[in-house]
Amino acid sequence: MKNLTDSFVYLGHWPSAGSFGFNTDILATNPINLSVVFGVLIFFGKGVLNDLLDNRKQRILNTIRNSEELREGAIQQLENARARLRKVETEADQFRVNGYSEIEREKLNLINSTYRTLKQLENYKNETILFEQQRTINQVRERVFQQALQGAIGTLNSCLSNELHLRTINANIGMFGMMKEITD
Repeated sequence: MKNLTDSFVYLGHWPSAGSFGFNTDILATNPINLSVVFGVLIFFGKGVLNDLLDNRKQRILNTIRNSEELREGAIQQLENARARLRKVETEADQFRVNGYSEIEREKLNLINSTYRTLKQLENYKNETILFEQQRTINQVRERVFQQALQGAIGTLNSCLSNELHLRTINANIGMFGMMKEITD
């Protein structure tokens, strides 16, 4: 360390030397050797440094270019996904609207069908009631007629004697005979 500081302290004083050579002792080197070493390093290192910097620059540019390509690809995929999303949302809205329309149609069809069925049931009920009324009326008429007939037969039997009975039968036979002649 002392040699290094001595070389800087005694810059103004140069001892005369008989020959020129490289001093391999790094701590004891003089400024001329240092400047030669630095010059060689700068001269040859400049190309190496430029190559290293160029390589680094190319790698950075390639990385940026790749990043841009990936970014553009990602943007394109995002746009495609957004387009598909819009398409799916449109289709979903269509299905929703069509579904609601279909539901409303089915609801109206069901209401109409139920109304028709209820109307038919009402008609069947009314027909059944009418039929039962007619049947009941016919039964009542038949009973009334039977009772009236029995009453008339009873009255006739009690009022008619055999002679009156024979005359009535003969008169009725005569009327049937005339009716037969008229129709022939």
